[in-house]
This record gives sequence, C-alpha cells and structure tokens, in this order.
Amino acid sequence: MIILIIVASVVRAIVVNPNFQWGVVGQYLFDPRITNGVVKTIELTVIAMVVGILLGVLLAVMRLSPNPLVSGFSWLYIWFFRGTPLLVQLLFWGFAGALFSKVNLGVPFGGPVLISASTNALITPFVAAILGLGLNEGAYMAEVVRAGMISVDEGQGEAAQSLGMSRLQTLRLIVIPQAMRVIIPPTGNETISMLKNTSLVIVLGSVFELLFATQQIYAANYKTIPLLIVASIWYLAMTSVLYVGQYFIERRYGRGFSRAQQATMRSRWLSFGNAGSGVG
Repeated sequence: MIILIIVASVVRAIVVNPNFQWGVVGQYLFDPRITNGVVKTIELTVIAMVVGILLGVLLAVMRLSPNPLVSGFSWLYIWFFRGTPLLVQLLFWGFAGALFSKVNLGVPFGGPVLISASTNALITPFVAAILGLGLNEGAYMAEVVRAGMISVDEGQGEAAQSLGMSRLQTLRLIVIPQAMRVIIPPTGNETISMLKNTSLVIVLGSVFELLFATQQIYAANYKTIPLLIVASIWYLAMTSVLYVGQYFIERRYGRGFSRAQQATMRSRWLSFGNAGSGVG
C-alpha cells in the first residue's frame, strides 16, 4: 500500500507539473522530423546488428580454432573492441580522415596503386556510425556465439568427425544448429542495447537518428525537456517491441529445458545483456 501511494504521488507530480509541457510533447510526438529520426535509428540498428552477428560468428569460429595464430587474432580483436569505449571508437571513425587523407588499394609495400579515394568521401558520418557500431558489436556477439558453441557436448562433434565430416560441416550441420538455443536469446539483449547505443552517433553529426533530430528541434525552439521526453517515449516504444519479440524467442528456444536449466540459461543471457549494454 505504501509503495502504491508513493508511485501514485510521483505519477501525479509528473502529470500536473506544468514544466513538463505535455502539450508540447503531444505536438512533436509524431512530427515528421521525429518519425524520420525513428526510421533512421531502426535502420542503423538493423545494419549494425547484421554486421555484428556475421562478424561475431566468424570471430567465434576463429577463437575456437586449433590454430594459435587464428585464435590469437580473434582474442586480440575481442580484447580491443570490448576494452575501449564505443563512444571513442565512433569518434575515431568520424575523424578517420585526419589520420589517413586517402584510402589506397593496390599492390602492398610500394607497388602500384589501383584505386585511390578520399577517406572523407568513403567514410561518411553514416558509414562511420555503421563501422563503429558494427565492429564493436562483433566483439560482443563473438562471445555470445562462442558460449553457444561450447555449450554443445563435445562428443557430438567427435561423432560427426568420425563419420567423415569436415570441421566446417560439423560446425554448420551439428554444432551451430544446437547452439542456437543459447545464442538467440542474448542476441535479443544485444539488439535492444544496440537500439539505445545508436543515440551515441550524435557525436558524428549529420546522422539524423532520433536523438539528433530531437536536438535539432529543441536547438531552434528551446523546448529541451519536452523534446527529450518525446525521444524517451519513442525509445521506450521501440525497446518494448523488442522485449516482446525476445520473450517469444526465449519461449521457443527454451522448450525442452527443465526449470533449473532455464534458470541457468536465463542468468547467462542476462549476464551477456549486461555486458553488452555498456557503452564500451
């Protein structure tokens, strides 16, 4: 009862407080600039997650490779991109032209240059956003995929190899399909985190995602609080849709597990989600 009273008091204070300017919130909630920013945010999320998932699968396979050079490269990549903040990585991609004025493609070590282009022309703010988000996500997805792969009993891989399957066939036909029940749910967590992390690309400028569109409006009309509320409402709406999707995915891939197994898997998924939700 006490908790309900406190919650009701807080809600009432928010609703009746004129400083929140709910009329302005309603005015801009479906403004074309805001909805275009929502579309761009979804676009960034989808493209970056596709890059991250593909890269994560490759890095996970490399990490489990018996070749120390291959597994070492994967470990180094994961160590670097998980150990440095995402915001810093985005800024580096945004200022890539200051490090390399041109991108040359040709024979290495002094050979003829076949293709040469300006770095700023190639790495636009949108491309920089995709590179920063996607490459960073690849490091986290690599650990998610690796956890799924090592959850499969080693005996199944050995049995497949005894039947004459190559390592690639074993991964594609035996290991990865069974690992999907471990991989899929934390991938939902990573997608939710990615949706929110797209707001960081505001530091690059000219990428008209939701927060940047919001900033452009309140920079002109000085309605900062109402516009931030508008952005928050849209982020909550999008993440709520993803939460619902994640719930049904967890139910689908959790079938056949005992309650104890499901509790263990849920704790793993949450730990992966917490690890990926940080900016770094």
